[in-house]
Amino acid sequence: MTVEVSRPPKVGFVSLGCPKALVDSEQILTKLRAEGYLISPSYDGADLVVVNTCGFIDAAVEESLDAIGEALSENGKVIVTGCLGAREEVVREAHPQVLAITGPHAADEVLRHVHAHLPQPHDPFTSLVPPQGIKLTPQHFAYLKISEGCNHSCTFCIIPSMRGPLVSRPIGDVLQEAKNLAEAGVRELLVISQDTSAYGVDVKYRTGFFGGRPVRTRLRELCEALAEFGIWVRMHYVYPYPSVDELIPLMAEGKILPYLDVPFQHASPRILKAMRRPASAENNLERIRAWRAVCPELTIRSTFITGFPGETDAEFEELLGFLEEARLDRVGCFAYSPVEGAAANDLPGAVPQAVREERQRQLMELQEDISAELLAAKIGREIVVLVDEVDDEGTIARSQADAPEIDGLVFVNGHFDAEAGDFMRVRIVDADEHDLYAEPL
Repeated sequence: MTVEVSRPPKVGFVSLGCPKALVDSEQILTKLRAEGYLISPSYDGADLVVVNTCGFIDAAVEESLDAIGEALSENGKVIVTGCLGAREEVVREAHPQVLAITGPHAADEVLRHVHAHLPQPHDPFTSLVPPQGIKLTPQHFAYLKISEGCNHSCTFCIIPSMRGPLVSRPIGDVLQEAKNLAEAGVRELLVISQDTSAYGVDVKYRTGFFGGRPVRTRLRELCEALAEFGIWVRMHYVYPYPSVDELIPLMAEGKILPYLDVPFQHASPRILKAMRRPASAENNLERIRAWRAVCPELTIRSTFITGFPGETDAEFEELLGFLEEARLDRVGCFAYSPVEGAAANDLPGAVPQAVREERQRQLMELQEDISAELLAAKIGREIVVLVDEVDDEGTIARSQADAPEIDGLVFVNGHFDAEAGDFMRVRIVDADEHDLYAEPL
């Protein structure tokens, strides 16, 4: 049904899921604003609502379906996009009245559906859109997505079936986006994709161009170019391939942040093989030692799964032993959850849910002790932090070791004139299992 409006049409937006989905949302919002649509902060002020969904695990599916139902109840006109949209039958069965459904990274398709139900304004207000586009993050940091999709077939994951195979963005486009963000005041770029280490594999590392000079479509060359913008560059979703070794000297030289988000998922070779994890045959402990030898300040964050089908008590103890020896700085852990359509569902040896959750609890308890020891060792040190927020209690910031929303914080005592996006030098005076406490210098 076509909606006739005398004012500029308004689109409501709900964004769920991971940072990669957030970037998809930003791209859709940028295109909407470029075409003259307004973005409504509420359901009742919107002419229709776009819901960008997640569909990675069952809990995310339920959250997405609930969000769609809420939007339908509050507004009535809903377009669904994102990972759950790739399973159209699931959405249609729960909510047959949605206007349209698309899969992930489908900005142009979403716009076509918006046009069909909410005509584009006669004169696009392109001047209302800044060069960096519409962002959903605070002004001082932004996610930089360098590729779509994934070439792996991990048995617990259905992302490739939703987002497709690896497609690397042209390196010139990536660097131009980074330049626009830096010039707009962004102080930290978080480089993301499904498999950041594989950037350029699909195009055989072909040469692109930025600023009139050739640049290979490869992770090391990308990082070297990003370092020239003079802002923090943080690497996420990096698999432990030998090619990652090339990034560590850049970190030691201060060109990019000494930080790696490496989703190891487990330590048992048999479990990793059952998971079909990339680089499962690598000696990760040896690689971590080599990285730290080059860059002692390196922060490593990782995620793990407990209770994967067939995981024995001995293999879980092997995972705990890995953590004790690796002494990773930041760790997240999930009790295994079956995902509809995942190959792991057919593996023998299902672990009872209570055991999965108890193993998760044990792992996180161990990691809390490790984290507390590592953070306590920083007391007395002077570091540079990036301010996230200033409130009545003082200044809330992050160190180079802390990614936004998933890692710890640095709480700086007192009241200051600092603003979000400022860099501040502080001295660490206390620590707990997750956060640091500091005084300004």
